[in-house]
Amino acid sequence: MSSFAESPMESERQLPAGDQSLPPSIQVSVAVVDADQSVRNRLAMQIGQGATAFASIEELSRRLTGTTPVVVVLGPSCSGAAELAVAERLMGAHPELGAILIADELSTAVLQQALRAGVRDVVSMPIETSQLTQAVQKVAVGLEVQPRRPQIAADPGADSNGPEETGELGRVITVFSTKGGAGKSVISTNLAAILAQRSERPVCLIDADLQFGDVAVMLKLTPQHTIVDAVNSIEKLDLALMDSLLVEHEPSGLKVLPAPLEPAFADQIGARDVVAIVEVLRRFCAVVVVDTPAYFNDVVLGLVEASDEVLLVAGMDIPNIKNVKIGLQTLRLLNTPMEKLKLILNRANSKVKLDVTEVERTLQVKADGLIPSDVVVPQAVNKGVPVALHAPKSGVTRAIETLADEIIPADGKKRKRK
Repeated sequence: MSSFAESPMESERQLPAGDQSLPPSIQVSVAVVDADQSVRNRLAMQIGQGATAFASIEELSRRLTGTTPVVVVLGPSCSGAAELAVAERLMGAHPELGAILIADELSTAVLQQALRAGVRDVVSMPIETSQLTQAVQKVAVGLEVQPRRPQIAADPGADSNGPEETGELGRVITVFSTKGGAGKSVISTNLAAILAQRSERPVCLIDADLQFGDVAVMLKLTPQHTIVDAVNSIEKLDLALMDSLLVEHEPSGLKVLPAPLEPAFADQIGARDVVAIVEVLRRFCAVVVVDTPAYFNDVVLGLVEASDEVLLVAGMDIPNIKNVKIGLQTLRLLNTPMEKLKLILNRANSKVKLDVTEVERTLQVKADGLIPSDVVVPQAVNKGVPVALHAPKSGVTRAIETLADEIIPADGKKRKRK
């Protein structure tokens, strides 16, 4: 990038290897933006030779060519709402950009605004050189192939024996929890399995818990492909290829796109990747159910925005309720339509001296589903069988079937087998 001034964003620099779990050679441009000259020069020096400094986001925008991936390091002066709004518009117009924000103070408000604007990572000052380099590397991994990705379109030459595009987009249901162990994966796998048995069109379950997803284990699947393969094929991902990457849970007919086999692969998958995969799936699936990690990140926020409904799962204990309350506040601050959220209380009949009405009053949200506690759940999980198949007459199954009724009514229809 030493020739940046003469040929903006067209030269490339090789980032240091750093974290050995990441590719050792990633070709990107790096831009540092801050109104304070001393701050931006110091950050540019930390990144190393080739990083180019800019006084404002507007100045950077005038120098972009759209041909090379660019990691943008936003300094503390860019942490205000107005500056982040400008950055959001710039990244929306340039998908080859990925941003990191370095804030003077890492507050909840700053984090929320930055994530909403599409910033990939937020760190606080002062920042060590190794930490900054690693942050740039992780963003660069996801950006390296994005400029070569065309918009996904229907494949006119798709195999007639493959999945058919009906013209009616399937519904996207994201299952989310703000605390691990709330029962999110149990609900998502069983809901998806029930829907698959009712639907004439395919139903797909995506495991978007990219580091520690359990869907394949809970369904006793041995996948040949994972979401990593879909991301690596994103530029040619048509309906037939997408369908070939899915593994079928034969007892229910559910199609599954499993999480990566190694946690290190999670850094290679961004929100745009997962949302693009969802958009392909919903073209031939009746419903796409997405299981997520129990924390907010860019993938979760992207899925929440792209979903028709979000099932927010909470366990019946004080830490769970506290985290759900914070999660609801966060989603409201991010302008998430509250009508798409459904509160699901898991183990709602547990004798833990927490009353459902008390929880609803605390959260100021009416529960849309109550899942009872039952020993059949751990029994089914340990067998690798959905509770809906292991104990079809249990209270847990009946409660999840009630949730499924809102999506595909139980009218006796069965999914057409190919």
